[in-house]
Amino acid sequence: MPTLLLSSRQTEDAQKLWRACIAENWKLIRLHGWRVPEISPHDLAVYGELLFAQHVAQTLGLRLQEPEADWLPKLPCRWRGREVRLAALTEARKVATRSFIKPAEEKCFEARIYSSGAELPPPGPLPEDLPMLVQEVVDWTTEFRCFVLDRQVVTSSAYWRDGQPTKSEDGSWSSSGAELEQANRFCESVLRNQTVTFPDAVAMDPA
Repeated sequence: MPTLLLSSRQTEDAQKLWRACIAENWKLIRLHGWRVPEISPHDLAVYGELLFAQHVAQTLGLRLQEPEADWLPKLPCRWRGREVRLAALTEARKVATRSFIKPAEEKCFEARIYSSGAELPPPGPLPEDLPMLVQEVVDWTTEFRCFVLDRQVVTSSAYWRDGQPTKSEDGSWSSSGAELEQANRFCESVLRNQTVTFPDAVAMDPA
């Protein structure tokens, strides 16, 4: 029987997963601390914040799958549609132009448009070699999220439109069938290219 392991953090998404697993007759375990029970890592799904997932993976001998920090800069420009480069935090502070800047791995500070790199966190607790993605500023009309397993789009939805979430009052994420088909086709065109590497499971955000 598959098992869902949740952190103690109560979120709307965690509650939805909880209800879905009950409907599918999955076993559910919610941790109320950092002690991970002795459970088999086979058929185990883990949902929670990054530190929680890293702790569970280390305890159970699992490996978290994620793209390399330079995955987006290495993606051919015809798919990413903008200039993106990888830079250490100390280099990113020297960026003189308005740019969208975000940590390439952990979300240790806000990802947003900065008028220059001088607005980034000053030297202090963050490592100076922290990998950053420095990106050309572009305007998106609609952003989608496609969940991929073994290079196949499993499900997708629009989540951001004209600067606002697409979530409806009933909790659904609204988009037309034509929009989803277009987003899925875009993702599939990237997935079919064997020169582009992917983890076994990943989320892609076409726009």
